[in-house]
Amino acid sequence: MRSAILLVWLFLPLGGWIYHAGPGQDLMKLDEVDGFLDRADTAVAKQDWVAAIKNYNKALAALPAEEVHASRHIRLALNQARMMHKDLPKSRAALTKLVDEMVADKAADPELLTEARKAQACSQYYMTWLMRLEGYARAEWEPEIDAARQNYRLLAEQAEDTGKQAKAKHCLEDLESAVKLARIDLEELQGIPLPSQ
Repeated sequence: MRSAILLVWLFLPLGGWIYHAGPGQDLMKLDEVDGFLDRADTAVAKQDWVAAIKNYNKALAALPAEEVHASRHIRLALNQARMMHKDLPKSRAALTKLVDEMVADKAADPELLTEARKAQACSQYYMTWLMRLEGYARAEWEPEIDAARQNYRLLAEQAEDTGKQAKAKHCLEDLESAVKLARIDLEELQGIPLPSQ
């Protein structure tokens, strides 16, 4: 009996080293990701969008590939920070890719998909506003605002179906704003300051 206990005691360091070299490495990577996310969240609170984007990118690079759900959360936050940093075209394209990816994945988190779709609609709305101010033809900016309207309508319907009346009302107000943006004259639009988020 003593020899068995002695053998177990002697092999404990070997077991610890095996754990450290295997699953422990993944846990260390996740701790590193958490550090980047904490710094990104602090930067967002200070509205330091450059630092937030930098730390979200570092978190994505350090995140293990199998952490798909966490990756989607980070990508959404990254692209929301990009929108605030006025990198709208890149953000809009990345949000569209994220939403398409999540729609195709039946196991995707529906709450996260809703948030991603809302951010996508917002980016489409602001992209339309900028395209109109820059003098793009109606044929170029109209698909953007149509996509935003469809997203806002879908979000409103989903909120109503789940009994979230306040969210539904907010989405309907966003839908109304998108309709107004499509109908307003360019001269009148130029006199209105670009809305903030």
